[in-house]
Amino acid sequence: MSTNYTVTPPGTVIDHVPASTNAYVGSPSIVELPDGAYVATHDLFGPGTTYNTSRVYRSTDRGATWEHVATLEESFWGGLFVHRETLYLMGCSGRFKSMVIRKSTDGGLTWSHPTDSKNGVIRADGMYHTAPMPVVEQNGRLWRAMEDMYPEIKWGRNFRALTVSAEVDSDLLDAGSWTVSTRLPGNPDWLNGDFGGWLEGNAVVDPDGHVVDILRVDYRKGDGEYAAIVRLSDDGTRGTFSPDDFVRFPGGCKKFTIRRDPADGTYWTLSNVVAEGYEDYNVERARNTLALMRSSDLRSWDITRTILHHPRIEDHAFQYVDWQFDGDDLIVASRTAHDDGLGGAHNQHDANFLTFHRVESFRRGE
Repeated sequence: MSTNYTVTPPGTVIDHVPASTNAYVGSPSIVELPDGAYVATHDLFGPGTTYNTSRVYRSTDRGATWEHVATLEESFWGGLFVHRETLYLMGCSGRFKSMVIRKSTDGGLTWSHPTDSKNGVIRADGMYHTAPMPVVEQNGRLWRAMEDMYPEIKWGRNFRALTVSAEVDSDLLDAGSWTVSTRLPGNPDWLNGDFGGWLEGNAVVDPDGHVVDILRVDYRKGDGEYAAIVRLSDDGTRGTFSPDDFVRFPGGCKKFTIRRDPADGTYWTLSNVVAEGYEDYNVERARNTLALMRSSDLRSWDITRTILHHPRIEDHAFQYVDWQFDGDDLIVASRTAHDDGLGGAHNQHDANFLTFHRVESFRRGE
């Protein structure tokens, strides 16, 4: 971790990677452990990396300070979750490589390493893709959305949406515990021929108690953004999609995380909406504004407030955020591109910071 930056971004810096290294901060994830400690992770991408390394950080003072406690190899696009008081990281072994999971029984200090189908390698039969996405429990199973690329032609366009699920009491490191749903390809004719792909799906329990996969949609016309709702069978074997289940979603062309409020069942997300005055910019790279949104039905979304914003859209971003409920607050990990006194970020996409943020009293205004 570099500590020689002279300009500090909003929030608390967890990690700083100067752009001169040609390594960029990706895939932020965050959880709160049963003992109140926070754990955050990110991977490294870019020409100065091997696209298969993740770093692990801990905070025992509610995010005020952070300590680097582990570096994981063959770990990419991973997302943290806690199940039965055990910490897990689920993602890929590298860029478009195997689907893997590892666990830590000491709060993130040490981790298992995936070796085979009995020890963390869930599937090694394709080119898998994901981001730090939610794991939800429903119908006695844990659910997690992912994608694969087939055939290998073009980013996004050839991603197939899928969901994996396992019984809650099964051995999550055993590949035999996991059921893989239908792998659904997109259709380039959708959205009047402007559908560019879907990716980074969220497993979410809908208002009727069924699990759905809500995906980011690569649609760049500039007349609004979309998400796609894939419907899943209760046994986790089938996924189906109708174009009627494209929904308007501010920020839907960028990665977002949806979670359901345990207090009242409302759905919340943090997304990169296109702020006023930036409508003519490339919507997929409009990441300089982070907004809080809510919904009661997963189809209609309201922006409740702006959380972070920087006027320089070309090289500033608060993106790929992962977050969790923490009482009346949200705790947030952001892949942040910002000035650092060393030349700043390469661009808004190639972030140079991992930052922590607290959204206090997030339900304010209800």
